[in-house]
Amino acid sequence: MSTTATITQTTADTLRVEPLPGRSFGARIILPSYARDPKDLNEEDFASLYRAVHEHLVVVLPGLADLDPTSQYLLTKRFDPTCEGAYGHTKEFRHQKSVLRRDGSSVPKQPQVQILGQGRADGHEGAESLELRHPTHMSFHKEPLSEQEMADGYTRFYRWHIDSALYELAPPVVTTLLGIDCPSGERQKIKLDGGSGETIESDVAATAFISGADAFDALSDEEKQFALTTTVVYAPHPYIFISPARATSDGFTMVSENLETPLEELPEWEDSKIKRLPLVWTNPVTGRHHLQVHGCCIWKLETAKGTQELAQARETIHGLMKQQLTKERIYLHDWQKGDLVIFFNRGVWHSVTGQFGPEGHRLMHQCNIASGADPVCVN
Repeated sequence: MSTTATITQTTADTLRVEPLPGRSFGARIILPSYARDPKDLNEEDFASLYRAVHEHLVVVLPGLADLDPTSQYLLTKRFDPTCEGAYGHTKEFRHQKSVLRRDGSSVPKQPQVQILGQGRADGHEGAESLELRHPTHMSFHKEPLSEQEMADGYTRFYRWHIDSALYELAPPVVTTLLGIDCPSGERQKIKLDGGSGETIESDVAATAFISGADAFDALSDEEKQFALTTTVVYAPHPYIFISPARATSDGFTMVSENLETPLEELPEWEDSKIKRLPLVWTNPVTGRHHLQVHGCCIWKLETAKGTQELAQARETIHGLMKQQLTKERIYLHDWQKGDLVIFFNRGVWHSVTGQFGPEGHRLMHQCNIASGADPVCVN
């Protein structure tokens, strides 16, 4: 369980934080009566929300299905005064060779907010001819499940990641994710692929989270020392770099088969814009260390004993990440209409899960904004 202090409120007119029972992270937020739109929180209540996001890592604000995209953007931006623009929603994000190219469409009036989901949503927020596609492991993993396994209700984690361009721009501090139309009731069994045959059950297409703080705490003393002294070097234009490759069955990293886009075939890049980030990021509120890495996009590891190149770096990171692949370590959010999930993007890993049937439909809004400063590790 989390060792951080629990925030308490004494009146109905202040923001309430209710930690999720039986979990080491996660909380439910009840807004004060004056702020039916969370962007209107006063300084004191926003400070409580800010602390809650950093302490509990993933918080859920229910009942906000009608939240305006501009309100979502302003709330997201408020968490980071240094943020300088919209992460990812650029020509490169939609590059025809990027693995992210089909994972959303911008809200015309507020392009920092992305429309996600499954099925047609023509005319939504002024976006015409919108065909949404929920990303699934079938087109991303080297060895996807069989059709019979999927027919029997099994699925996988798609890709464990941190929201970030990982080239030129600094990772966002938080991501906000709003469930507008989230059909529930259909269940799925997610294969953990840890070698035990273990599964974990949730609603279809739940969003999965792992605490980077729990991940760091679970390391051995030797592994902690390694992590604290290692820098992750991400590939130039990483989502284009990895596009021809395929992922491991647990979604933590890519299989090394020399299939990556050759560096000379990538869009023009500069060494000064390559992201070199610590493997461990320090939470500015709690002071806890978080093991934070996007295993699919790594290129090299710069360690105290020298540089690990791509294949070895992937093997090393996979070994550190897979220790968290247990039911007890994973929080699966089963979406309800109107849920606004805010997660500390510099403190958790998350993954899409599941797949929809031919008539499946879902509609969501996502917002994260590149920060003006990279995360740091404070020893």
